[in-house]
Amino acid sequence: MHELRGTLLAPGAEKSAPMISSTRLAALCGIDKAKLAYRVTRGDLPVGRVTATGGLREFTVPESRVWTRSFRADRMRPAGQKALTLASSNFKGGSNKTTTATVLAQGLALRGHKVLAVDCDPQGSMSTLFGLLPGADIDSDMTILELISNRGEEPAKRQLQFDDLRYAVRDTYWDGLDLIAAAPLLFDAEFMLPSLVTADRTAKFWNVVNEGLEPLRDLYDVIIIDTPPSLSYVTLNALFAADGLIVPIPPSALDYASLSQFWALFSDLGSDLEKRGPDPKFYDFIHVLLTQVEPDNVDAVTGPVRRWVQSVYGEYLLPIEIPKTSATKSSAAQFGTIYDVGRNDMNARTYKRALDAYDRFVELIEASIVQTWRNRLLVGAARKQQVVGGGDQVATPAV
Repeated sequence: MHELRGTLLAPGAEKSAPMISSTRLAALCGIDKAKLAYRVTRGDLPVGRVTATGGLREFTVPESRVWTRSFRADRMRPAGQKALTLASSNFKGGSNKTTTATVLAQGLALRGHKVLAVDCDPQGSMSTLFGLLPGADIDSDMTILELISNRGEEPAKRQLQFDDLRYAVRDTYWDGLDLIAAAPLLFDAEFMLPSLVTADRTAKFWNVVNEGLEPLRDLYDVIIIDTPPSLSYVTLNALFAADGLIVPIPPSALDYASLSQFWALFSDLGSDLEKRGPDPKFYDFIHVLLTQVEPDNVDAVTGPVRRWVQSVYGEYLLPIEIPKTSATKSSAAQFGTIYDVGRNDMNARTYKRALDAYDRFVELIEASIVQTWRNRLLVGAARKQQVVGGGDQVATPAV
């Protein structure tokens, strides 16, 4: 694996972020190229560099983030609001769950948000996409495992540094995006979490990750969790830590059936856990995303399944489909996503189709995030008015 990584990430064994063209940066900022060129002449924003061949201007990801934060200030996290936590989850492997979570993290960071990606899958696929080898580069103190292990100790023996997940955060090659990694050693968590109840009958084994993330919600704008492809104890922790759910599903009969089981099992487990005393679990939003769609090859099975998904999930289904293209296959084969490769690395039309779809997906999720922050601001303002007016009822805006 070390040799494979060295080959795929040549000339070095470390990943590096791509350069952002002026055309793409203008689109991210919501301005035309003429305005971008004018702002470059003013010198109040990073000017990037002009390529030696072709004379085109391009920008690093850190430079691009300065631009996007400037032009997209109305979509940044409001003062006093905490990070929103999102989970990308599906019980069945091959749903594009990990790629969806990673692209979303990269896309939100590129648009100016400060993002924390949390890999909760012992396979460590998300960590691999960030250039880490789960079996070689990742120790337990880079994962959620030390948090869980520490909770199993007697209170007097617990280590303060592992009381929350700040110890596990590492920066990545992508500016504005940090990572809590995962590795096969995380399988031990499936034994540690239920054992918490043995020592303390009141222990909320499903809420450990949520509590561990709490201090980080003041440091980031968005936290994105990649869950294991099963309803495990770690998955439960991720789902209970989340404010919003993103559920990718390919248009196949097996995936459709698996997703139906996902909702049924999670609903049953949630009801059982509520009897133990926690407050009811609510989500600010739930989005279902069709992935691996072949628009030019709708067979006798794919077509009906797409219609089933559209009929059953209705408003929860995002109005964008992620195409199954050689562009996504090529980027995955290089330990990356569509955001890691350039248009010159593959067929331009294929690249644009995949990039446009993922860009639209990121924009839709960002819109839900921004709306949630605004709703919470309204609730906070209403509560202040109630306190001043002596009332005690607050209506929560519909999301």
